[in-house]
Amino acid sequence: MKKLVINADDCGADEARNAGIFEAIKKGVVTGVSILPNGPAFDDAMQQIKSINSKKVSWGVHINLSEGKPLSSGLHILTEPDGRFHGKSAAIKIFASRLPNRGNAPTGPLLNEGWNKIGSCDKKSSSRTALEEEISVEIDAQIKKLMDAGVFVTHIDSHHHIHVFPAVIETAIKIAQKHRIPWIRMPEEAKPSYINLDISEEISAEAGLFSKYAAEARTRIETSGMRTANHFRGLYLKGMLSLSLVEELLLTLHDGLTEFMTHPGHANTGHLSGPFSAFSTHDRERELATLLHPDFPLLLKRSGVTLTPFPEI
Repeated sequence: MKKLVINADDCGADEARNAGIFEAIKKGVVTGVSILPNGPAFDDAMQQIKSINSKKVSWGVHINLSEGKPLSSGLHILTEPDGRFHGKSAAIKIFASRLPNRGNAPTGPLLNEGWNKIGSCDKKSSSRTALEEEISVEIDAQIKKLMDAGVFVTHIDSHHHIHVFPAVIETAIKIAQKHRIPWIRMPEEAKPSYINLDISEEISAEAGLFSKYAAEARTRIETSGMRTANHFRGLYLKGMLSLSLVEELLLTLHDGLTEFMTHPGHANTGHLSGPFSAFSTHDRERELATLLHPDFPLLLKRSGVTLTPFPEI
């Protein structure tokens, strides 16, 4: 049997994104949602959740350690002097490193101060580095904020998929287990050969990077006892979702549970600002229109795919 979780990422990024996500939820298309606890529109998302039948949707935490401001105070390695995270490219360099080996630290003006602190810090704990301590504190704070708002968290994933990166995976698993979160995303996907898909070099390289670290983390996740979907889709469809591509995706799904990562929403008309609003482009509306297309239910039926939230454990 082919079961599909259509998961909408970045809920809480801004009101435009939230509006599109909850529109898709109410239409019965989106069955999973990943929420940014430090997103500017987090409170707006919490208000809208109250009007949703929670049995038809799985709510997850979209851990963010790369953009915007953290929830925790006193972070020095994960943040710039202004208190904000380093940004996507710099954060990926940090989390891709298997520290604390100062010799293999990435270089660059944004990172020097942070890496110097890692290399020179006194190891007060025999089991965790200063970097791991900050990662642990912030992930824990983000999960607690979501749970304290009354959300039953079923799954954990992350902005830019950093939860499967070498410097983060162990901490992400431990904190998720602490809060009894049963499902974790495994963003591993082979490059598809859809007829209607023209993959840019940038997207291909990025998707390959995420898949690489997911593959390396697979054994650790499987031995942790946490659950993952059997298959994952969406890395190569970033900003290009169309009905024809969705049809190809559905027709080539394997048996089991597949998580399909999407980013539906409405475009920012210019009145919204924040670290995530620049991503609220017309690509988000294109994804939303594809998911809400009147032919979409027919494609599901024709391909023998059943929509579902993440199953209860």
